[in-house]
Amino acid sequence: MHPFHQYVETNSHKFLEELETFLKIPSISTLPERKQSCAECADYVRAEIVKLGFGAKIFPTAGHPIVYAEDLNAGENLPTVLFYGHYDVQPVDPENLWTTPPFSANVRGDRLYARGAADDKGQVHLHLKGLETLRATRKTMPCNIKLLIEGEEEIGSTHLEEFLREHAKMLACDTVLISDTAMFAPRVPSITYGLRGLVYFEISATSANTDLHSGMFGGAVENPVSALCGIIARLKDEYGRVTIPHFYDDVLPLSSEEKKQFASLPFNEQEFCESIGIPSTRGEFGYTTLERLWGRPTLEPNGIWGGFIESGAKTVLPAKAHAKISMRLVPNQSSQKIIALFTEYVMSMTPPTISLTITPLSGGEPALTPMDSPGNKAAQAALRQAFGKEPVFIRDGGSIPIVLLFQDILRAPVVLMGFGLPDEHAHAPDENILLENYFLGVESSAHFYEEFIKSMSSTR
Repeated sequence: MHPFHQYVETNSHKFLEELETFLKIPSISTLPERKQSCAECADYVRAEIVKLGFGAKIFPTAGHPIVYAEDLNAGENLPTVLFYGHYDVQPVDPENLWTTPPFSANVRGDRLYARGAADDKGQVHLHLKGLETLRATRKTMPCNIKLLIEGEEEIGSTHLEEFLREHAKMLACDTVLISDTAMFAPRVPSITYGLRGLVYFEISATSANTDLHSGMFGGAVENPVSALCGIIARLKDEYGRVTIPHFYDDVLPLSSEEKKQFASLPFNEQEFCESIGIPSTRGEFGYTTLERLWGRPTLEPNGIWGGFIESGAKTVLPAKAHAKISMRLVPNQSSQKIIALFTEYVMSMTPPTISLTITPLSGGEPALTPMDSPGNKAAQAALRQAFGKEPVFIRDGGSIPIVLLFQDILRAPVVLMGFGLPDEHAHAPDENILLENYFLGVESSAHFYEEFIKSMSSTR
């Protein structure tokens, strides 16, 4: 039995109790009334890292604190790994849909349920326990290690870029290790090498200066709800393609090897549909479901409202209508370019009977990490040892904007070695983490640092 496995098995009960304590702190970054909870959570993280023998400190920001720690005792001749994670979590609404209270940290069956169990407290914690496992089973750490754990990821990492630029020398490293993604399926260890970017808009359409009686004015005055629906309906064609001119100009096509790799994964279309209660999939013509999710851009209305929506009837012609629209971008697309193209196209479709305002709310760039980087090779070896099988390379349909920040500012390739699952309910009621993944994640984390040294040595 490998010493890592033996240590994790011996200490599994302790690890679980400590994780539950971490998860019970309601560190919701977007709620002002939880500011103190976020500060308490940062203090807790720092204290746990200090127990591991690291020098750790808290850096205040204009928002929530950043925890930084380092152990550089391996020596300047050995490479450095920077681990990044976040201790903040999403709001819990609607709380009535939780089976047990979101911050009570309950084990049911083979899973632990709590807000943050998978995103990202559970994955941060397994790395802390991975470092504890290393410390307990080795005389020295295999490489230099730095930890950066922030409290604003769920609100766009508002102050992280400033922190990275200000402390780039302190944070210098050879690779950045992140666990904030999911495995493809249970018992399928996965390394994510591609992420989609994101742009998000709010659109407001106005006709009259007040709501109007639909009998006295209907038929003579533009209805902004109808006008806005008409604009949205024209943003995609019958084949599922976005109609914005030049939208696809910069899209990096999937390679034939990537398509083969996606097709080889254990994906069942019927099970996918049944898991989310839909009769069939729908999307851009000519692509498989995984190709659409991972390698193609999208445009989706996320919400639309206006006029009377309460119970009963009210014959009103609304003065205003609103919609929120997001687009997921793929490698080589630029969020700023897409913002400009979207704005120009929507304004060109706007009838003179309404006024329209378009407000970009957020933007982030897509990212690709090299599959053959020393970090990804180390992740392959680490997952292989912990899970006992060859890991797969996958893309993710979601966005993690900070990946490009690390690559651009620190000039260090990123490794996305995640232990969540697609059915973990991240951002939703009953968020959970599979305990098997948590404990195997601890072992994988410990193996990673040893394997990174080997991987770096082979490239020199």
